Amino acid sequence: MAPWHAVPALSIFLTMSRKFKKGYFVRGEFVAEGSERDLELKRELKGTDDQSRTDLKRESLELQKLGEDLLTLRPDFMKRLALTEKLKDAVVEAKRITNFEGKRRQMQYIGKQMRMIDEAGLTAIRTAISEQFSGSPQENLVLHLAETWRDRLMAQDEAFGEWLIKCPETDAQQLRALIRQARKDALPEEPGGPVRHGRAYKDIFQIAREQLGQLDQPDGPDSAP
Repeated sequence: MAPWHAVPALSIFLTMSRKFKKGYFVRGEFVAEGSERDLELKRELKGTDDQSRTDLKRESLELQKLGEDLLTLRPDFMKRLALTEKLKDAVVEAKRITNFEGKRRQMQYIGKQMRMIDEAGLTAIRTAISEQFSGSPQENLVLHLAETWRDRLMAQDEAFGEWLIKCPETDAQQLRALIRQARKDALPEEPGGPVRHGRAYKDIFQIAREQLGQLDQPDGPDSAP
């Protein structure tokens, strides 16, 4: 049996263990309920003015929206993020749920998981979402060059040879056939009529985009042939 003087210490330890089982996260920091940090935050919140309360509410809504945007993120962007396994699983589960109430509860859970992420992690998520919808500088450059090459291939015969030097992996026979078809499609039905663009025109762009995207250092707009 433990000495009588050890019983109070043991009782205090058990009481503290029970007290600190629950808690919450603030900007990636775990705060145990009943701890000094918890009491400090509650004192600060109690003395917070209306404007600060509004800021806290806005921050909470922003995290909730950020969690919703995670559901739309492509797999390649998701792999770049250092998300916890719980958050990854929660996102996958939210995509599967079709019931409105079930979806709402799952999004609340995702919101709680989002509050555990530090500022650097939140910035990474925002960057990935922004790149997906607006494109990275590299992706935008490739799109611009693909359009430039497509128009040159349509308008100039010598551009075909220059392209093969730049991207020798291109299927030359396929590209030549697409150029020929695209030029044919572009002929107006009547003299002075509008220029038309068919499927071949789009396919030339896709080929140019894919080939340029494989280059380590695609030329900038000023360097395009």
